This record gives sequence, structure tokens and C-alpha cells, in this order.
Amino acid sequence: MTSDRAEAIALMALAHLASDDNLLHRFMAETGMDATDLQAIAGRPDMLGGILDFVLADESLVIDFAAAAGLRPEEPMRARMTLPGFTAGDRGGL
Repeated sequence: MTSDRAEAIALMALAHLASDDNLLHRFMAETGMDATDLQAIAGRPDMLGGILDFVLADESLVIDFAAAAGLRPEEPMRARMTLPGFTAGDRGGL
């Protein structure tokens, strides 16, 4: 997967979180981010991995996100593996 595609998937994941107030509030509570922080990370590949980490930590969220985005369920993990900060020990929710 290209880094551009991985970044696009992470941004789709952020949009998915933003479309659901409960998910967005949970994400912000777990990360300590606010709306301003979210705008800032949208353009930073090193931070986009954190969005996918959050999604990948919950298998039902992975499945819901993938279905809503028209992705195969394994694509978010492939995207995460492409973005900065991934280590071989990371497995997310899959």
C-alpha cells in the first residue's frame, strides 16, 4: 500500500469518527485531544497512525468503518502498517 493511500484511509477513519458524536467523544477522551488538535493532526502522517490505532483496537469499529468506507476489513491494518510509528508487535484489533 502506498503512503498516500494509507493517509487517505486514516483520514477516512477520522471522518468516520467525526460522523458519530459518541465515537468522536470517546476518541478525544482517550487521546486527550480537542477539536483544534484534530484539525492539526489531519495533515501529519505520524499522527494519522494514532487514528487507525484507535479504530483497530475495537474489531466491531474496524468492521463498521470498513463497511462504511467501502474497504475490505484488512485495509485499515495495512494502512496502519504503512504509516510512521508502526512496529512489528502492533496488531490493532485484527
